[in-house]
Amino acid sequence: MVQHILILIIFLAAAAYMGRMLYQSFSAKSGCAKGCGGACSTIDFNKIQKELQKKQTASS
Repeated sequence: MVQHILILIIFLAAAAYMGRMLYQSFSAKSGCAKGCGGACSTIDFNKIQKELQKKQTASS
């Protein structure tokens, strides 16, 4: 009887963990497809262009 209760608790914990992982994958916080909350979806092209221009003027 104790083994059944222990297995049930482990199963419920695993199901809750999988449910939480599934929920987090569909609820992206910053619009990023991964849902990691990082800055991967916010690319600043103006900043990249300025850095490239600085590198070009420094190497000339």
